Amino acid sequence: MSLEFFNWILIGFSALGLIVFVALFFIKAGYGMFRTKQWGVSVPNKIGWVCMEAPVFFVMLALWMQSGVGAKGLPFLFFLLFELHYFQRSFVFPFLMKGKSRMPIAILLMGVVFNLLNGYIQGEWLFYLAPDGFYNEAFVSRPAFWLGLLLFFGGMGINWHSDYVIRHLRKPGDTRHYLPQKGMYRWVTSGNYFGELVEWTGFALLTASPAAWVFVWWTFANLAPRAYAIRRKYREEFGWEAVGKRKCLIPYIY
Repeated sequence: MSLEFFNWILIGFSALGLIVFVALFFIKAGYGMFRTKQWGVSVPNKIGWVCMEAPVFFVMLALWMQSGVGAKGLPFLFFLLFELHYFQRSFVFPFLMKGKSRMPIAILLMGVVFNLLNGYIQGEWLFYLAPDGFYNEAFVSRPAFWLGLLLFFGGMGINWHSDYVIRHLRKPGDTRHYLPQKGMYRWVTSGNYFGELVEWTGFALLTASPAAWVFVWWTFANLAPRAYAIRRKYREEFGWEAVGKRKCLIPYIY
């Protein structure tokens, strides 16, 4: 694939993200607390998450294996970080989930399509299209590299801890909703989403990859409207006073 054609793919993917961003303020994706029967046939949440997230793990793995990059250099480091996230998301996170929630197949399939395309553009840049010598020894001396690495692991830690807080809101058999209060939830009502946004922003800084920045945009476009809807639902259920001044997604900003 030529770099010019690849850039057009990124532009088109970014434009699609803008459409999704606007649409999600009017349509609540029907999973989690917003699932309704109107979304049609569904599968158990654990199965849904594995099937939705695993494809990107294997796409990136296949692209790396075919590239000949091997186990050396910065592209291999970036590959390991990317795969670490999606290994946890595909094969650990789903089996930690509690309850008997379900995921509509429509949501699952949309997630699979996005993940396949996203995995492809991330791997295509890192293993095939990055200019020769781009990821050289001097690249590591960039302040953005170390800031990105810090944000990546910091965001991952926030995301994992926030998921832990959510999992432990209910006792066995309880199906009620609760307002999370610990960790990042002291500042935003969607602490797990904030962690994920920070994580991928770190990855984009770390790699200086245009595809990674498109992924940051898509992460925001997908999560910002949902975070807004979640805070509004919390206010309806628990009252404005209980939610307080916490923002939706980004502390003190949004």
